[in-house]
Amino acid sequence: QMELEALRSIYEGDLCFRELSPVSFQYRIGESGDPKAFLIEVSWPETYPQTAPVISMDAFFNNTISSAIKQSILDKLMVEVEANLGTAMTYTLFEYAKDNKELFMENQPVNTVTSVSNSIAIGTPDVPARKKKDKKEQLSKTQKRKLADKTDNKGELPRGWNWVDVIK
Repeated sequence: QMELEALRSIYEGDLCFRELSPVSFQYRIGESGDPKAFLIEVSWPETYPQTAPVISMDAFFNNTISSAIKQSILDKLMVEVEANLGTAMTYTLFEYAKDNKELFMENQPVNTVTSVSNSIAIGTPDVPARKKKDKKEQLSKTQKRKLADKTDNKGELPRGWNWVDVIK
């Protein structure tokens, strides 16, 4: 209870911190536009802090990070967990991850998406694409006259123009 209250007071107003439940928390390390940002989820088991918390990086936010780097981050966090076993460590884990973000993500490629788009653009010359003007359908005079005969003065078809004659 004390650690829960401490986390709520420390991270009050912090957009990176999110309390999923009273025993489960998420923290985003890095800015939301940063390609090297990642999300850590910490869940407390019943016997926490005597047992290690469950640390997960399976959030959708982390889909751009390779699984090897995710495992490396989790391994480094588990070393920190072992060092702090028996004490309240959620805040310590989040701060440890913030302090070592660059170390964790040093092997993560920054521009995976942009490199794909650049390789596509290399083969095409830099000629601006000409926009084709959408041509309006050209009607003959007789087609226009028939259309005008079917519609009223507002250009709307009269009530019942598409009704089916049941008697026929």
